[in-house]
Amino acid sequence: MENVHKEPNYMAVFYWLGALTIAELVVIYLPISKLVIGALLILLALSKASLVALYYMHLKFEKRTLGIIALTPLIICSLLVFSLLPDLTAVHHRSRATASQVVPAEHK
Repeated sequence: MENVHKEPNYMAVFYWLGALTIAELVVIYLPISKLVIGALLILLALSKASLVALYYMHLKFEKRTLGIIALTPLIICSLLVFSLLPDLTAVHHRSRATASQVVPAEHK
């Protein structure tokens, strides 16, 4: 038994990808905080990746299990980033006493 599906409109998907790319360029120059810009860029990139995976990789027409398998690396990567985020943003703190005890090189 062959699974036949209607061929998607690839040009419409292509135009959507182009529109999302233009939206990314517009978001970069918006006068909003960098955190919001980063979040918007991530959302736009995820939507573009979803379009490519669904239509150009034909995941829309495959069984749900294959989609879950394709989504698993994204979930694992997100967990890895959020688990390492505290280590990446750590700042070494110096007390004032430590900073004032530093002897300039010319006095040595």
